Amino acid sequence: MKNELIIKKCLKCGNVVDVLNNKCDGIDCCGQPMVEAKPNTEECSIEKHIPTYEKVEDEILVKVNHVMEKDHYIEWICMVYENRKIMVKLYPEQEAQARFPYIKGSTLYAYCNKHGLWKTDVE
Repeated sequence: MKNELIIKKCLKCGNVVDVLNNKCDGIDCCGQPMVEAKPNTEECSIEKHIPTYEKVEDEILVKVNHVMEKDHYIEWICMVYENRKIMVKLYPEQEAQARFPYIKGSTLYAYCNKHGLWKTDVE
């Protein structure tokens, strides 16, 4: 899939990696295989994790209605389109938002440090 972002997470230390090509058997961290984070699959409040966007001229303002506390926050927001990726790293106590160019058909991802990967498509 051209807008697919593959994320692997270490269940021991919490390390997260972005995988460009998922053709190998696996990636190890802390002596164990990392697991693939599947978007929108965690049992938690969906409306507080799915990225939403508002079109503003030729850009979109992407927001995630989520707390941004030191122990629970959105780590990054990313836009994927035509095999390209734009990622904005976020930090606790800042707003969970980012600006990207408006590209119809792109996919937006958000990563919560406790509840994993979430995505939505840009119409």
